[in-house]
Amino acid sequence: MKEKSQRPTIAMETPATASKAQIHVCRRLGLQAVPPEEMVALAISTLGQMPVHGARVERPENGTISWFFHCGDFSDAADFYQPVHAAHLQSMLPLVLGYLQLPPGTRFIVDDKGFEDVWQEGSPG
Repeated sequence: MKEKSQRPTIAMETPATASKAQIHVCRRLGLQAVPPEEMVALAISTLGQMPVHGARVERPENGTISWFFHCGDFSDAADFYQPVHAAHLQSMLPLVLGYLQLPPGTRFIVDDKGFEDVWQEGSPG
């Protein structure tokens, strides 16, 4: 499943409206909503760049993080990602808030002009 479109604007002022918006995104994409963990991995040094990349992996046994976010170019440096409480995404990277309940195996690219590309790993492109 792959979707390229103009991303709808969704208000997420409170945790309750954010959760409803996240479920709406899952339904729009035909995917099961899976609540996120409290922690995410964020490449803080890339904030402010475009596009924004998100990847949700199967959480490893005893792991606490399934979401990885970076902006602009990826780096394989060992310290590229830092653990961040998901609540901080509202101020640090609000573009990703609507996607937090997408299931493991989902990746996306979005930008500040409304571009959206969402797909499941292993799905035909």
